[in-house]
Amino acid sequence: MFLGGVDELIPLIQHEFPELGLAKENCTQMSWVQSILYFGGLPIQPVEILLNRNALPRSSLKAKTDFVKEPMPETGIEGFMNMFLEEEADFAITMIEAFGGKMDEIQENELPYPHRAGILFESTYIVQWTNEEDAGTYINWIRRLYSYMASYVSKSLREPYYNYKDLDLGTNNVNGYTIYEQASVWGLKYFKNNFKRLVQIKTLIDPMNFFRNEQSVPPLWSP
Repeated sequence: MFLGGVDELIPLIQHEFPELGLAKENCTQMSWVQSILYFGGLPIQPVEILLNRNALPRSSLKAKTDFVKEPMPETGIEGFMNMFLEEEADFAITMIEAFGGKMDEIQENELPYPHRAGILFESTYIVQWTNEEDAGTYINWIRRLYSYMASYVSKSLREPYYNYKDLDLGTNNVNGYTIYEQASVWGLKYFKNNFKRLVQIKTLIDPMNFFRNEQSVPPLWSP
C-alpha cells in the first residue's frame, strides 16, 4: 500500500528499486476506504457495504509478530519462503513493515509503544482457516514458522507487537487477579520498561481491574 497517487509511486519505485520493473498496469489506485475492502478480501465496490456486518466471510486466524534488527541472510529468507509453500500455508500471509526515519527519533520511553530505534522492520505472520476442525493444523504451522524465525529477530527480549495479541506468551487469570510478575512475562515483551509505568497508571485509574482482557495490563494488587 502506498499513500499517494500512482503517478507519484512509479518514479519513486523505479528510482529506488528498478529491478522490480514496476509499471502502471501493475497498480490499482483507490481511495483509502476502498483499500479496507480490498484487504478484507472484497472486490472494490460502493463503500456502503462496510455497513453490512455480514459482508466479510467469517474465519478464524492466528497471528504472531517479530521485530528484525539485522538483515536476514539469503539462506534464512529462502527457508522462510519455503514454509509458505507448505499445504498448511494456503491461507497464510506475512507483512513486512519498514522502520527508520521519524521512528528512530522518538525515545522508547516517550510513549507506551517502545519498538523504535535500531529496528529494520516488523514482521507479521498470519494464518487463517474457516473449518474449526483444522485449527490445530494451522496453529501448529504458524508456531513452527515463529520458531524458525527465532534466529533472525530480536534476541535478549523477543519483542512482539501488542495489537496482534499472541496468547502463546501467556494470559491473565480467568478470575481477573493476575500478579505483576505473571503479567510481566508478556507485558515486558510488548512494552519493555514502559510496562512498569502502565501498571502504575492502571493501579491509579482502574484498581479493581474492571477493564480487562486476556493480556491487559493488571493493577498492582495489595495483600
